Amino acid sequence: MKRSLALLLLLGLASPAMAAPIARREVLPNGIVLLVAERPAVPIVAVRVLLEAGAVYDPPDRVGLANLTGALLTRGTATRTGPALDSAIEFVGGSLEAGAGRDSVSASLRVLRKDLGLGLDLLAEVIQSPTFPPEEVTRKLGEIQAAIKRSEEDPGTVAARALARLIFPSHPYGRPVEGTRESVARLTRDDVVKFHREHFRPDATVVAVVGAVTVDEARREILARFGSWPRPAAPLAAVPSASAGRERHEEAIARDLTQATIVLGRQAIRQSDADYFPLVVASYVLGGGSASRLYTRVREEAGLAYSVYSYVSPLKYGSAFFVSAQTRSAEVAKVQALLAAELARMTREPASDAELSLAKAYLVGSFPLRLDTSGKVADFVSAVEELGLGLDYAERYKAGVSRVTARDVQRAAQRFFAPESFSRVVVGRIP
Repeated sequence: MKRSLALLLLLGLASPAMAAPIARREVLPNGIVLLVAERPAVPIVAVRVLLEAGAVYDPPDRVGLANLTGALLTRGTATRTGPALDSAIEFVGGSLEAGAGRDSVSASLRVLRKDLGLGLDLLAEVIQSPTFPPEEVTRKLGEIQAAIKRSEEDPGTVAARALARLIFPSHPYGRPVEGTRESVARLTRDDVVKFHREHFRPDATVVAVVGAVTVDEARREILARFGSWPRPAAPLAAVPSASAGRERHEEAIARDLTQATIVLGRQAIRQSDADYFPLVVASYVLGGGSASRLYTRVREEAGLAYSVYSYVSPLKYGSAFFVSAQTRSAEVAKVQALLAAELARMTREPASDAELSLAKAYLVGSFPLRLDTSGKVADFVSAVEELGLGLDYAERYKAGVSRVTARDVQRAAQRFFAPESFSRVVVGRIP
């Protein structure tokens, strides 16, 4: 979970005065949002398709349906079987993958420029005309259930699922994307076909094209394959924003392990809130690296944790802030006390000049590593479009982080770091 958030947490780029637009944006006649970033020196083209069809759209009694649908997209279309799709893309040394997340289903294509036509043919097929062969549905259901069973042995995954349920008790974010073994067992091919029919539509689709292709070429190629995709008359399905709960919950999950996983969490804010940049900086000061307050106090000075960190997790319909630590089972109480003490100290003691400078330097300076391939650029531009942040968000991120003061950090901490506001899950040996 932490790794999947890095793209949105670490955005920053060259100054606004010098930065060229990261991509060109236009809306095609059927509602598809097309984003094109020209990189003529790179002979590879990366394409990302995002559809508003993620796990937030799962019916309450069909949790895991979006995940199953995404996993089946490349397993057969109206003109090719799954193995034929695999062979076609492998023959040109490319890749074609699909899957689902909380907010969207995505499909990713990577090919050499000379093979873009074939790659887009395959991509258009898996988005618009998947057939969901019955034997593939059965096989994928078994794979997903086996993966869920294996994940139940991972304390971090167990803790994250439990905490999501506590933080978002009445919102789809409280349900696991992959579903549960029980919910997945209820899914059928008819469910998948219906989900695809209702949620895969051009006016809920973002297509990002990045690499050795011009805007005009990209528009022509996408229109040739997606331009006739009809926009339904029915309105898009609505998803409510997560409402902030005020009750604090705790859950202990017994596992016979030598170490325990402790996770604290609460709802937070999205990037549109004025305190978002101060919160990101505050999170880094608290638990963002080896010089953070949590790392110094809990690991280096007390020697009580194998790992300890904090991070902000902004999504489309809500946000959360997490603090996590792994420690010996016998030390859970001590670590919990230290986590609470450091959270409270952030509300009382402003960040020092050194802490503030280090946090801002890392948050801004680490970004170039996240735009060093066409695939990463495609991920970035499609993500900011999905979240409604605008293609200038990279510049605004750097400016916003750079403006954060120690007083801003303390204000954000006072708003979000009160220890009593966190729900808590502990996985391990329970006394």
